[in-house]
Amino acid sequence: MTITPAPTTPAQGSGQRRRAHLSPAWAVVVCLGVLIAAAALSLALGARVVPLDAVWGAFFRPDGSTDQVAVLSRVPTTVTGLLVGGALGMGGALMQGMARNPLADPGLLGVNAGAALFVVLGMSLLGWQAPLAIVWCALAGAAVAVVLGYGAAAASPGGATPVTLALAGAAVTAIAGSVITGILIVDQSTLNSYRFWQLGSLTAASFSTLAQLSGFLAVGALLAVACSGRMNALALGDDVARGLGVRVGTARVTAVISVVLLCGAATALAGPIGFVGLAVPHAVRFLVGSDYRWIVPLSAAAGAAFLLICDVIGRIVARPGVLEVGIVTGLIGAPVFIVLLRRRKAIGL
Repeated sequence: MTITPAPTTPAQGSGQRRRAHLSPAWAVVVCLGVLIAAAALSLALGARVVPLDAVWGAFFRPDGSTDQVAVLSRVPTTVTGLLVGGALGMGGALMQGMARNPLADPGLLGVNAGAALFVVLGMSLLGWQAPLAIVWCALAGAAVAVVLGYGAAAASPGGATPVTLALAGAAVTAIAGSVITGILIVDQSTLNSYRFWQLGSLTAASFSTLAQLSGFLAVGALLAVACSGRMNALALGDDVARGLGVRVGTARVTAVISVVLLCGAATALAGPIGFVGLAVPHAVRFLVGSDYRWIVPLSAAAGAAFLLICDVIGRIVARPGVLEVGIVTGLIGAPVFIVLLRRRKAIGL
C-alpha cells in the first residue's frame, strides 16, 4: 500500500507529528469496498435476515422465493440511502471548502430550515400530505432559503465572505425555526404530520420520487466535481485565489447552486438528516489529505456508506420495527462532532 505524507501547515506548529494519508487510488478502493459492503448489508438485514447468496440471486438468479422478495422490497430504501448519503457528503465537503470552516455543513446556509418551513406551510395552508407534494415543498424551500441567505451575505459591505455566509445562514435558520414553531403550536394536525418527516427516514421515497429528483442530484454532483478544484484555491483565502486566477464569486455561486441541488433534493427525499455532511468529509480528509479534488467525490461514496450503515443499525436495534435513520446519525454523529472539537489541531481548526 502506498502512502504519502500530508503537508503540515505552519499554523499546526513545528512540534506536531505529521500524519500519513492513503494514496488516492487506495482511498478509492477503501471507500468503494465499504460502500459495497454497506449496500449488501442494507439489502440483507432487516426484520427478516436474508443470506448474502439470496441477495445475489435476487438480481442474477431470480426465483421468486420469500428471501428474494424481501431483498427486492428493500431496494428503494437502499437506493435512497445511496443517493441521500452521497448528496449530503458532497454537499458538506463543498460547504467546508467554500466557507473555509471545517465545522460547516449543508445546514450552514439554511437548507434544512428552509425545506422544513415550506413543508410546514404546505401541510398547514394547503393541506398537502402526499409524499410527492412534500418533496417539492422541501426542494423549493431549500432553494428559497439559500437564495435569501446568499443574497443577504452578498449585499453586506464585505460581500459573500465565509463570515457573512455563516451569519446570513444563521439568521435564515432562526427566522424559519420561529415561524415553524409558531405554526406548529396552533396547528395540531400539522404537528402530527410534520414530526414524522423531521425525524429523517429512508423508507418514504418511492421509485417515482427517486426518478423525479435524480436529475437534480445528477446536476448537483456534476457541478460539485467541476468546482472541487477551485475549493483548493478558496481554502487559501480570497486574495490568494484571485491571484491564482480563480473567479471567487463565480466559484462560490457554483458551489452554492450545487449545495442547493444536492442537499435540497436529499432533504426532500429523506427529511432533515444531520451530521452526515459534517462528519463524513473529515473522515475522508483523514484518508486523502486536503485536496478537494479527491475529498468531494470520495465524500459521496463515504456518505452513502455511512448513511446505509446507520440505517442498518436502526433496523437491528429496533427489530422488528425500524429506528429512523435521522435518529441514528444523530446518536453516532454527536460523539464524532465532540471528537472533532477535541482534536481540532489534527483537522486544522
